[in-house]
Amino acid sequence: MQVNILEAKSQLSQLIKSAQAGEEVVIANRGEPVARLVPIGAPTGRPVPRLATAREWVPRQPGGVAQWLEAHPLPAYLRRSAQEIDAAIQEERDAWE
Repeated sequence: MQVNILEAKSQLSQLIKSAQAGEEVVIANRGEPVARLVPIGAPTGRPVPRLATAREWVPRQPGGVAQWLEAHPLPAYLRRSAQEIDAAIQEERDAWE
């Protein structure tokens, strides 16, 4: 089953029940599939990935997160300057009014 985001928002409980029953639920944005809703214990035969805890994710060495970020930079298409981030935040705030 494929539903658009607005429909998914209004029928989330029913969609979760459908996914728990084994039905594949695909959420689309303007007809373009963007997400799949599956139960945690999905009977797919694939192991469900375990999320890392904060202690596992953040290095426990001097420098911590800053050092990790330097060693694992964002891809170029995701990088933004402080000015670009500030402008995006301001644009969002202006849209609220």
